[in-house]
Amino acid sequence: MADGLDFPTSLAFDDAGGVYLAESGLPFGGAAPGGRIWRLTPGAGTPERVLLADGLAAPVTGLLWHQGYLYASEGGAGRITRIGPDGERRTIVDGMPGPGNYHLDMAAAGPDGKLYFAQGAMSNLGIIGLDAYEIGWLGRLPHSYDIPGLDVVLTGVNVTTDDPLAGTPGARTTTGAFVPFGTATTPGQQVPAGLPCTAAVMRCDLDGGNLELVAWGLRNAFGLGFLPDGRLLAVDQGADDRGSRPIGNAPDLLFEVRQGAWYGWPDFVGGVPVTDPVFRPERGPQPSFLLADHDRLPAPEKPVLDFESHVAATKFAVAPPSSPLAGRLVVTLFGDEAPMTMPSGGPQLGRDLLLVDPADWSTDGLPAGPQLHRPIDVGFAAGDGALLVLDFGEFEMTDHGVEAKAGTGRLWRWEGWDRPATG
Repeated sequence: MADGLDFPTSLAFDDAGGVYLAESGLPFGGAAPGGRIWRLTPGAGTPERVLLADGLAAPVTGLLWHQGYLYASEGGAGRITRIGPDGERRTIVDGMPGPGNYHLDMAAAGPDGKLYFAQGAMSNLGIIGLDAYEIGWLGRLPHSYDIPGLDVVLTGVNVTTDDPLAGTPGARTTTGAFVPFGTATTPGQQVPAGLPCTAAVMRCDLDGGNLELVAWGLRNAFGLGFLPDGRLLAVDQGADDRGSRPIGNAPDLLFEVRQGAWYGWPDFVGGVPVTDPVFRPERGPQPSFLLADHDRLPAPEKPVLDFESHVAATKFAVAPPSSPLAGRLVVTLFGDEAPMTMPSGGPQLGRDLLLVDPADWSTDGLPAGPQLHRPIDVGFAAGDGALLVLDFGEFEMTDHGVEAKAGTGRLWRWEGWDRPATG
């Protein structure tokens, strides 16, 4: 349906069957900076593409159509912008934490009339380390760090690393949890809850008022959405074998999000403590607990589904009654980012689609379809049972950084199949 896109991330659909897509604005491979939103106008052959908005703060991480307006998540600015039919913009949510490892993520409209959205963590697993400097944000804004959504007490775990911000060769510094890089913590130190916070799902009124916490401890709920029965689901991306608190074999998780719950980050993965040998990393010691007051916190929630580690599950859509997959979730698996997120040398992971049945959370594959580089979003236009798949484009991590090719993103319309693959 569209090609030549620069690293698109998000789809949205209006009630009349219209399709909208957002390009991230990430300037990889010489792509023009600044996020853009396009409307696809149906017609004979390839739909016409009409630019609705540009210059959005990269990366644009989500796009929602609701009651005649588009809501764009501008991760690079920590805000959600409402865009009207005439292109008029209004900031709805602003001042979210960042920049950091992750950003303000996509928004979803709740059955209660509220706007729900996720905010990713600033760190891999609670402590700002040299991986943040290598990614690039620490040197630009070194004071960003994680903010808990609940009052916590620290164990006083600190990590000593090189200090690239000191400007002195061989300089070293010590950093603890929920504090800026270069700040140590002590056993029993109390850190109060903040709002907004990181690693959380929050909600507000459609005009941005009455911000409140829904749930804390979701590391990076990049995909968020409601089932027809009103349950809120989140695709939470697992922590990596990198940084000052690396962890091995941490899967991406699918959660039901409940008001007031704790989802375990930074000390549990899917209800399992990070001290379990299954999470032993290759790039550092076994993680120890950062929080000393687990008994005062809600019991960490367990997921409804564990994805394979490092497949980078991103977003999902519920298939409508007009689809052969009616009622099931179609989940995009963006794929691993080795060697940044794990040691290199293994097979590529993800880069595919997965079916999930919410009746029993079983999974299945899809028949062979289009060749996808990095599937990142998926959906169904109103009145159309065909599956639309958004491909981010050619993008790989290497020992030398990002290797990406601008203009390789595509939107596919996939029809002509009537059953999932087996296995």
